[in-house]
Amino acid sequence: MGKDSFDLFGTPERLRAVPVMVPLPVPKPYTYMVPDGMHVEPGAIVQVPLGPRQVFGVVWNEEAGDAVDPKKLKSITAAFECPPLGADMRTFLDWMASYTLSPPGLVARMALRAPAAFDPEPMVEGLRLTETRPERLTPARTRVLALAEEAPVWTRLGLAHAAGVSVSVVDGLTTQGVFETMFMSPPPVTAPPDPDYAAPALESDQQAAADELISAVKKGGFGVSLIDGVTGSGKTEVYFEAIAETLRQGRQVLILLPEIALTPAFLERFQDRFGAKPAEWHSDLSPRMREKVWRQAAEGQVRVVAGARSALFLPFEDLGLVIVDEEHDPAYKQEDRVFYNARDMAVVRGRISDFPVVLVSATPSVESRVNADQGRYTYLHLASRFGGATMPDLHLVDMRRFPPARGGFLSPVMIKGIAQTMERGEQALLFLNRRGYAPLTLCRVCGHRFQCPNCSAWLVEHRFRGQLQCHHCGHQEKSPDACPECGTLDHLASCGPGVERIAEEVERHFPDQRIIVLSSDIVMGVKRLRLELEAIAKGEADIVIGTQLVAKGHNFPNMTLVGIVDADLGLANGDPRAAERTFQLLSQVTGRAGRFGLKSRGLIQTYQPVHPVMQAIVSGDPEAFYEREIVEREKALMPPFGRLASIIVSADSRADAEGHARGLRQAAPQVSGISVLGPAEAPLALVRGRHRFRLLVHGKRGADMQAFVRTMIGNGPKERGSVQVQLDIDPQSFL
Repeated sequence: MGKDSFDLFGTPERLRAVPVMVPLPVPKPYTYMVPDGMHVEPGAIVQVPLGPRQVFGVVWNEEAGDAVDPKKLKSITAAFECPPLGADMRTFLDWMASYTLSPPGLVARMALRAPAAFDPEPMVEGLRLTETRPERLTPARTRVLALAEEAPVWTRLGLAHAAGVSVSVVDGLTTQGVFETMFMSPPPVTAPPDPDYAAPALESDQQAAADELISAVKKGGFGVSLIDGVTGSGKTEVYFEAIAETLRQGRQVLILLPEIALTPAFLERFQDRFGAKPAEWHSDLSPRMREKVWRQAAEGQVRVVAGARSALFLPFEDLGLVIVDEEHDPAYKQEDRVFYNARDMAVVRGRISDFPVVLVSATPSVESRVNADQGRYTYLHLASRFGGATMPDLHLVDMRRFPPARGGFLSPVMIKGIAQTMERGEQALLFLNRRGYAPLTLCRVCGHRFQCPNCSAWLVEHRFRGQLQCHHCGHQEKSPDACPECGTLDHLASCGPGVERIAEEVERHFPDQRIIVLSSDIVMGVKRLRLELEAIAKGEADIVIGTQLVAKGHNFPNMTLVGIVDADLGLANGDPRAAERTFQLLSQVTGRAGRFGLKSRGLIQTYQPVHPVMQAIVSGDPEAFYEREIVEREKALMPPFGRLASIIVSADSRADAEGHARGLRQAAPQVSGISVLGPAEAPLALVRGRHRFRLLVHGKRGADMQAFVRTMIGNGPKERGSVQVQLDIDPQSFL
């Protein structure tokens, strides 16, 4: 038995019992016997019987209980030939389960996303050059032979592609004995990046920030740096230097990005710097590629992964740096089964594994800014755009003074701005963070409003598809010609605009311009989105109309006008982060203009021009906004100066949901510095046919919210019937 194999608890090998965490909502590992002749170690991935089925699991850390008679224990069925999950990774998963109050089995499942990768990849057939040479040399054969001498083994297709010849040329040489067949390990999903492939030409402030990051990587150990730079300031090129230094040390790197920011432009920038693209990890990845990336990250073949939030749970062999780009983005928050914020968990993973973490944003979250101001994070500021490009001139359009024409939503100022941009042969972007054609449809005769039968939400009209759709449960129905309540024909009114309606208005004003609409329900999947963004970057569209898809770090060289159709939209709710999110979103969207040196401007339509958020954006003084927002948060003891935990109770009947929520409220312990608000009916009181009530736990910064909520749940009523309880520590959504 190897030194790490166990005999986990010093018991004789024939009686070994080990804890195995299965990827199910279980509170702790189950105990299994290790059969004679099988050697496992902590972190080993195994197959075990669970009831009538076989499931995979991970041999865990803690000792198996000794109260169970070994004769009653089931045995591990098989141990996979797979790198084990390291001790740091298991500690991270345990910590996360404890912090988020999630079942450890569900958290462990996130690290085991590719079961087909637990077995080694099959060997592939390769070709090796022999001493034999062909009877006749052609230019094509000469190229193949010259390349073949540069590496010991080639795949048949790889050699033909690299030499620029048909496969038949390689096959002919093999027939003549010039190559011999052998089996080789499968090639990595992407070539190894070269940290010295293309040294960048950084400006002085970029170089100073890069030097700080390089120093942190060289020094080693845990630390967090926050790069706060205006849009177009070259933040990506700066953190590329930290990646390069990590690669020189032979360690792996993870770049986290919001999924829709994983664009060809980003991948190409990476390739220009390192000579190869990073491996990708996102929802549009094929199952086979997902398995390859998972396995090769575990074996250390993949050196850099660029991925969405779930990439944080890849079992890297030797992770040495995590970059969290667009760290403020709400997409890092998962609100399904295990509720977590990938930005915060990335910092925790760095602390546990003792490596640096870099957070990056043009509009950092208030939490990250406060951590930087208080010295917890190293603060790196890039105040100007790269290459002398200037920020867009931003102007507020007071919709009370410049109202749109009847039935329209674009002010005369906006229409004139678009016309001037088109005359110059440049591109314009109109932003409205609302999908579909109209958010509400009603009957002008009887007042009937089309509402989702499963949710307390209006049905959104999608005129392009001829449907009314609920954006919460997915319910769809055909757009009717008559009111279902009174039967009147042709008297249904669309209320309010979505991006489809803005596109219709733009087309009326600019019928000869090429218009493209970017919205998640129109652009399905990462691949399709990449094609659309590439077309815009090449100038194949004149006017782009989009939702927040367009706000994620995209570079459009000819984009000189950005128009915000409804800047007040994000402020019209009870979200305590509404001002912060509106500021971030509008700043990011207007930052799409003028990134390549052309004079640019942004027009922001608003009915609240004196609102502090609007004033902070047009003044170009983000510090004023942060100072005000931080003071307000501190007064109210809101995060990061206080803590929140959300408890959502749902059930098939309103009475059951409310009764269970009230029972939890009564079970709350009396603890100084922690209070419970509610229960109250959630703003979205009905979702997918389930009635919802919310409780909000509010505590001081140092309060032990997890212990409080655990006690509350433990002392409260048990979940029965259709009742479900969701726990969200550090909530981002208040619906």
